Amino acid sequence: MFLIQYAPEILLRTGEHLILVIIAMTIAISLGIPLGILITRQPKLTGPILLVANAIQTIPSLAIFGFLISVPFIGGIGKIPAIVALTLYALLPLIRNTYIGITGIDPAIRETGKAMGMTDWQLLSQVEIPLALNVILAGVRVATVICVGIATIAAAIGGGGYGVFIFRGISTVNNQLILAGAIPAACMALAADFALSWLEKTGQRKRKINWKIALILAIISLIIVSLITFKPTAPTIVIGSKNFTEQVILGELLAQQIESQTHLKVDRRFNLGGTFICHEAVKAGKIAGYVEYTGTALTAVLKEKPLNNPQVVYQIVKRDYNQKFKLEVLSPLGFNNTFAMIIRGEDAKRLHIKTLSQASQYSPQWQAGFGYEFLERKDGYAGLAKTYNLKFAQPPQQMELGLIYEALAEKKVDFIAGGATDALISVLKLVILEDDKKYFPPYEAVPIFNQAILKKYPSLETAINQLAGKISTSEMQMMNYQVDNKSRRVEEVVQEWFKLKKLPTLTQVP
Repeated sequence: MFLIQYAPEILLRTGEHLILVIIAMTIAISLGIPLGILITRQPKLTGPILLVANAIQTIPSLAIFGFLISVPFIGGIGKIPAIVALTLYALLPLIRNTYIGITGIDPAIRETGKAMGMTDWQLLSQVEIPLALNVILAGVRVATVICVGIATIAAAIGGGGYGVFIFRGISTVNNQLILAGAIPAACMALAADFALSWLEKTGQRKRKINWKIALILAIISLIIVSLITFKPTAPTIVIGSKNFTEQVILGELLAQQIESQTHLKVDRRFNLGGTFICHEAVKAGKIAGYVEYTGTALTAVLKEKPLNNPQVVYQIVKRDYNQKFKLEVLSPLGFNNTFAMIIRGEDAKRLHIKTLSQASQYSPQWQAGFGYEFLERKDGYAGLAKTYNLKFAQPPQQMELGLIYEALAEKKVDFIAGGATDALISVLKLVILEDDKKYFPPYEAVPIFNQAILKKYPSLETAINQLAGKISTSEMQMMNYQVDNKSRRVEEVVQEWFKLKKLPTLTQVP
């Protein structure tokens, strides 16, 4: 049933993943092997080039993807920055193996070639490369496997591929979706490793390979995959979301509203990572808009101190986003998804805990688990710990948002930061501790849009503002529940909400 339901998307993501890997490896081979040859001829460049290639390997992949968002021409979100990042990661084994393969050849062989009157190019093409071919192909093999694996992270910046399933599965705690991305990615890596291993062994036996034929086959493969994956489409706008269930639902809700009211096509780039990636993407016009929370915008983006008045926070965010970023903050959608500090229901009952003040005395006995944003934000862990005198015995564990509830339920951690509208709270019989000192600011959900795109498509703002005040906290919880716990498709859940509100849906648009 799962395969039947998701078969078309699995094929689509397979094509996207292949495109990323093939293009990235083509570029990486075109750069890496010549650089490897260069440093065999210019030994002074060996240290700097290998140092840079090694340094790139040590940078976390998500950090490179995030950095590339604001880089002109090769940056933003989508396939181009993903290909750039994958190319960078593939360079080291290509450069290193080419260098090792050529420099490892017996010097007497070179001297013999020179004595026969061979030029440097003839020596390289007719002697050194054929002899070093098996080592060079081993580098191509390693680089390809690395590329296939890291390509799954490309989904965090809208690059597509199998990572779409993995991120969606993590955010919805759906193991089937995680496996739908992980298993094909592993199979692709194994297939690439086997094919290149066979090519490497063939190279060891024959020593000569017709590179023109190999290049032609690679180009033909690239064209075929491109034709399968990419189809000409009408002009579209891009809607993004962060990487958890509620955000994907809100992104789909914006997308369906736009498509039903404006007849514009929407390119959905969901699961883009955290606040930073979405904010930089909408500033750069790489996405038209996404849904943010006013408290997050105030503290994490504007770096202001937390405030408690919802209207004051909204006005500050609206004014400063307009002046500083040329972004339009539209009307709130109707619910407040404030941070929720959560413990297991059994612990709350056993210890008679209802508030954060009461919980503070037990914090030395607990292990906390938070998302990376909560650990860094001004309205996050540091301020909360100071306000409530929380003193955990061990530093909080940093983990993906989609894994936090499972970790709490399985007693891997005892105290987490979630959201007030998260469906898993009631399902797993967890308890939200009252913020009795009013530490957290309001987190009203508001659509954030790029002003230039709104100006280009005036109907957008009208369409989105029709959703103002329409989503209640209970409705948001129910939609989260349907996706997280009933494993229903986000598109179906959002369409049902439109019908519940008696709003036009995609099926009602001529």
